[in-house]
Amino acid sequence: MTTPAERIPREIWILIASTFLIAVGFGLIVPVLPQFARSFGVGATAASVVVSAFAFFRLVAAPAGGRLVARLGERPVYLAGLLLVSGSTAATGFAQSYTQLLVFRGLGGIGSTMFTVSALAMIVRLAPPAIRGRVSAAWASTFLVGAILGPVLGGLLGGFGLRVPFLVYAGMLLLAALVVATFIPATGRPAADDGSALPPLTVREALGDSAYRAGLASAFANGWSNFGVRNAIIPLFAAAVVSEEPWVAGAALAFFAAGNGAGLTAAGRLTDKVGRRPFVLGGLAVSGVATAATGWASLLVPLLALSVVAGLGAGALNPAQQAAMADVVGRERSGGPALAAYSMSQDAGMIVGPVLAGLLVDHGSYPLAFMVTGAVSLLAMLPWLVARETVSR
Repeated sequence: MTTPAERIPREIWILIASTFLIAVGFGLIVPVLPQFARSFGVGATAASVVVSAFAFFRLVAAPAGGRLVARLGERPVYLAGLLLVSGSTAATGFAQSYTQLLVFRGLGGIGSTMFTVSALAMIVRLAPPAIRGRVSAAWASTFLVGAILGPVLGGLLGGFGLRVPFLVYAGMLLLAALVVATFIPATGRPAADDGSALPPLTVREALGDSAYRAGLASAFANGWSNFGVRNAIIPLFAAAVVSEEPWVAGAALAFFAAGNGAGLTAAGRLTDKVGRRPFVLGGLAVSGVATAATGWASLLVPLLALSVVAGLGAGALNPAQQAAMADVVGRERSGGPALAAYSMSQDAGMIVGPVLAGLLVDHGSYPLAFMVTGAVSLLAMLPWLVARETVSR
């Protein structure tokens, strides 16, 4: 029988509901943003810069976001981030030039890192230690469903005009802010048992923990491979090598998402019982090998099969990795600064990976690009081989 200590707290379910609105809304603009940028008369490179600007500003704003969480608390930073992204997204929808579009999307990246770091810090603090893996899986699954549903709806909304998805997304962010403001009460800064403010876990302190150092490496590899290269290169690879039919690339990404969902479900529960390291190591190994082999998948069935396997690996990795970071921070410290650096590591992988993979494709081949990407995941296993297990059993 489930005990109260094993239930996911109400506040986390509210954050998960808010995250669903954010993820679906973000997915709305994915299909139309490059086209919207091209509508200002710029080329493909300039259109890609708009996409990268969001990730770049997430990266540079993360340290400040972590300090704000430590100073002001998670809830106000979370709400401020949502409102900033909502305003910048609405402004993007009304942009009258490419420069305006670039500036408004960059501002959105700043707000995004504010609510991402504060949400992660809240989940770390509120999740009961015994079910941190399950909580991490539930949160990640919400992003996954939103990432699948959002682009479908965004493509439909784009038929009413390229600006419409941005305005709808801005409204969904306002709704997410209203949900959190209404159902998560303002309690001030998180406090220790004696009423004093929780001391922040600095990056310098966290780096003394072998599990934290390993988490930075695997987050970078995960951002590079599963968030960056897969979304940027798989559509190009599918069209150039397997088939020019657009549905082929969509099917490969959908099969990856299906494998990801299965991996999240299994690892989310088992990592709390078995430990973090086995799932992080297994996830990196499986996704790394499957990604490295993808460059030789010149037929549809092998491409789909490898996509499922890579998704399983990524699904096993994510909840265990995030739960390990929660274990490192604990419930007696404010995780803002350390968690911001963790988020930065993943964002850096998302920025560097697609750029380097694109260069390898242009000056080498698709197999070379996928082999290097897979090797990054396999190399990220090395620090985990000597890292401590964060679950006390």
